[in-house]
Amino acid sequence: MHIHTTYSSDSTVTPKTLVEKLVAHNFIKVAAVTDHDTVKGLSVTQQLASAYTDILIIPGVEISTPQGDIVVLGTEEMPPKPWTVERVVDFARDSGCVSVVAHPYREYGLGDLARDYKFDAIEVINGVSSPSSNKLAQDLTKLMGLPGVAGSDAHQPSELYNAFTEVQSSLDMDEILKALRKGMVAVHSVGRSIHF
Repeated sequence: MHIHTTYSSDSTVTPKTLVEKLVAHNFIKVAAVTDHDTVKGLSVTQQLASAYTDILIIPGVEISTPQGDIVVLGTEEMPPKPWTVERVVDFARDSGCVSVVAHPYREYGLGDLARDYKFDAIEVINGVSSPSSNKLAQDLTKLMGLPGVAGSDAHQPSELYNAFTEVQSSLDMDEILKALRKGMVAVHSVGRSIHF
């Protein structure tokens, strides 16, 4: 639910590599492309994935606000500027997308400020966050009564699948987004799982 491609300036994961890894993986067949402040890599990645009926690329973006990062799942469009937390969350809701508090207790995270907004979910396992940061995110999820999701936040191929969200849904984007909102998920990181 949180992968960066080479359309993010700090990533080395090409769209081709991402799709090849999905094809080769035993059970992970869906990935959300959430590049930093751009949706330019989506069409390339979706085009490559369209050759496979069992692969789905969820369009998304990771928006940098002055208060912290927000992942929007289900969009091929950018939220209007200026990017504030409230405007991005409103954009997600009005567009039928899912707003996720990205790595809340790490650099560029919203932290406790997330409690002031109506998010759909919180990233409780971020593949590059510390265990203590992820634990604080899990506590925030319980406090806010929101579903938790996991994302690798991969910026290089070796980071793919170090964290992932198991969704109880068909291979349909709208159904997946509904399941995320309802908390029909289990989150996993290498070596452990959490069921909500």
